[in-house]
Amino acid sequence: MGTGGKEHVEPEGLARAAEWLARAERVVVSTGAGMSRESGIPTFRDAMEELWARFDPQELATEAGFRRNPRRVWGWYAGRRRRVMEAEPHPAYFALVELEPLVAEVTVVTQNVDGLHAIAGSHDVVELHGNLRRVKCLDRHHPYSGELPDQDGQAETDPPPCPVCGSPLRPDVVWFGEMLPERAVERAWRRAGECEVLLLVGTSGTVWPAAELPHVARRAGARVIEVNPQPSELTAVADVFLQGAAGEVLPALVRAVAERKRGSE
Repeated sequence: MGTGGKEHVEPEGLARAAEWLARAERVVVSTGAGMSRESGIPTFRDAMEELWARFDPQELATEAGFRRNPRRVWGWYAGRRRRVMEAEPHPAYFALVELEPLVAEVTVVTQNVDGLHAIAGSHDVVELHGNLRRVKCLDRHHPYSGELPDQDGQAETDPPPCPVCGSPLRPDVVWFGEMLPERAVERAWRRAGECEVLLLVGTSGTVWPAAELPHVARRAGARVIEVNPQPSELTAVADVFLQGAAGEVLPALVRAVAERKRGSE
């Protein structure tokens, strides 16, 4: 099968997936870096290029690296934040929004830090790795909602101080060596254990503990549907694999769900 165009998706698999979603009352959608990439947002590894290629991830995505050189880390994340702010949701994001009135409960659990699910209009989004659009202070984790200087990410710049305690601001994302947000993890795992269908979109299946979610759902009796251009580490867990770009496959899938719902009325 090819990777481009919804005509490459097997009709039988699409029909099965649509039937399961149409019958479900609780659906969890788990999204990974492939979803963001279709909106032109580089993955973490892809972002470490050009000026930043000479640096180790431990220098740019750890608290220790930030404390050693806050100017460097803040500058790199300023560039990533700018890319995120310029990005727009693609059709798969809006398809998930259109799924909400068709299913009683749709929860999006994402590994991505771009905030595009909420911008597209998804109402119930669990962010496992934080959000690049937000910042907080390093020492006390005070949230900061003020304006940030527009930077292109090609220069090292001092992070602004927290207006509450003076600690330097840092991106509100999960760095290497840090724990995932406790409330987000608890909610994601609980929803995965309660859902009837888990829709896995654009993830390699190599990032843990997020890769455990489809296993949690399967153990609880849920169906797992994977949408990906290529098989992943989690394809063996899926009941149906829909090969193709999310921006093409998800709109077709949600249209099929809508048709089934109309036909059952």
